[in-house]
Amino acid sequence: MSFNIVLVEPEIPQNTGNIVRTCAATGSTLHLVKPLGFSTDDKHLKRAGLDYWHLVDIRYYDSFQSLKEMYNEATYYFATTKGKRLYTEPAYKEGDFLVFGKETAGLPKEIIDANRDYCIRIPMVENTAARSLNLSNSVAIIVYEALRQVAIKGNLTKLT
Repeated sequence: MSFNIVLVEPEIPQNTGNIVRTCAATGSTLHLVKPLGFSTDDKHLKRAGLDYWHLVDIRYYDSFQSLKEMYNEATYYFATTKGKRLYTEPAYKEGDFLVFGKETAGLPKEIIDANRDYCIRIPMVENTAARSLNLSNSVAIIVYEALRQVAIKGNLTKLT
């Protein structure tokens, strides 16, 4: 197992398709929390994921709470522009859950409030009109930092 990527209510099929490709390349499991803003049969979703769909373990949940109940012993990190810690600060380990919110609103306030110590952010230039990075870019940045840390420690079994 590598990492667990969680998308809470993703809205844009192309982003999810790109994240499928990232999961395939990193051996990560993709967890999708409903409602989804698209059909998993969507042609844009499949096109963005190309022929990687069969390479990824994709799991679906009716709520974030049901996912947390299933993996209640796991460590979760929550990507948000409201995080106080940089995404490079945690000491990631294989199996950690990296949680991302929907494109237009991010993670729900109740999830952020309940997990403040595990909220992380990707730095951006101050005084910019940009509110956030693209979801698929954010996933790639954070999962590759986690992979880098684990590989340096010699604890990653699948990285070549």
